[in-house]
Amino acid sequence: MAIKITDACINCGACEPECPNSAIYEGAIDWRWKDKTKLSGHITFPDGTKGDAEAYHPAVSDEVYYIVSGKCTECKGFHEEPQCKAVCPVDCCVDDPDHRETEEVLLDRQKFMHSA
Repeated sequence: MAIKITDACINCGACEPECPNSAIYEGAIDWRWKDKTKLSGHITFPDGTKGDAEAYHPAVSDEVYYIVSGKCTECKGFHEEPQCKAVCPVDCCVDDPDHRETEEVLLDRQKFMHSA
């Protein structure tokens, strides 16, 4: 499953640089697929949908840091545990019950984003 940041976030920013996928963004900052990945230009996602890795997408939150669930791999392929959880001083990085995925799916996503 992906990780989410709750509204208990104190906006310290400790999590953002730790994410190997750049799935974490400061509130009100738009995000892109290409950020900290090897994705560029027009891409076809593993599910067959198409998109532009360089296009900006609206921020998920205007108030606190947020995680783009489609970019989160729970650090699979990089670390033993999610780094956002490890560094968060208020434990607001939690499992997202709305985005449950297998380890295989998370590893496939990591390969897709970093082996392009």
